[in-house]
Amino acid sequence: MVILKTDREIEKMKDAGRIASKALKLAGEAVEPGISTLEKDDIVRKYIENEGAKPSFLNYGGFPASACISVNNVVIHGIPSKKCIIKSGDIVSIDVGAFFEGFHGDNAATFACGEVSKEEKALIDTTRESLYEGIKMAQIGNRIGDIANAVQRYVEARSYSVVRDFVGHGVGAKLHEDPSVPNYGTPGRGVRLLSGMTIAIEPMINAGTHEVKVLDDEWTTVTVDGKLSAHFEHTIAITTDGPIILTQSE
Repeated sequence: MVILKTDREIEKMKDAGRIASKALKLAGEAVEPGISTLEKDDIVRKYIENEGAKPSFLNYGGFPASACISVNNVVIHGIPSKKCIIKSGDIVSIDVGAFFEGFHGDNAATFACGEVSKEEKALIDTTRESLYEGIKMAQIGNRIGDIANAVQRYVEARSYSVVRDFVGHGVGAKLHEDPSVPNYGTPGRGVRLLSGMTIAIEPMINAGTHEVKVLDDEWTTVTVDGKLSAHFEHTIAITTDGPIILTQSE
């Protein structure tokens, strides 16, 4: 069931989103050679807790950390580790959620460590841009398929693949609510968008095939072909004034 939010609830979600966004920004600024993914996770947790919020992901379904930190061919749900040291030329996807005063904010971005190749930069740029193509379609009266297709068309026109096994989702008092928000689909299909809906749009885009697999830790998800992947996400509200991004730190 899709839960519509009041204007007051959306304002509260902006507070959670601001904290999640700032935590993501701080983690991104710490993407540099020699730092471990566990150190970045500590940055996220400490900032969120200092703001009086809770990391949304910590212990969610048993996840052992505050942020999902996924390097190179890891698509999503990378578990932070002191053994995973970031190197120059890596691309690092960081997914952060914060729970504050009854609501979640959820966002993600992929960061380049030092100098990266033209191919890596193009993948990151395309994934980021595809998110905003999807957000443009988050208008009252449109359908989930309009968002999904906008992302898919933008990405596939540039010869990348959309991950299909994992999708975006509603966000609110629960981290994952209805509806599901795929990054592929048919215009005019799916749940109709209504004022007060709050959703996370999150393109996960691969340089090679769309196929992924989950490793033995039951979290870490990698590309089947070993090629790179990038991930961007915002939590947005659908309103009479158009889509509003809730995960903004400023």
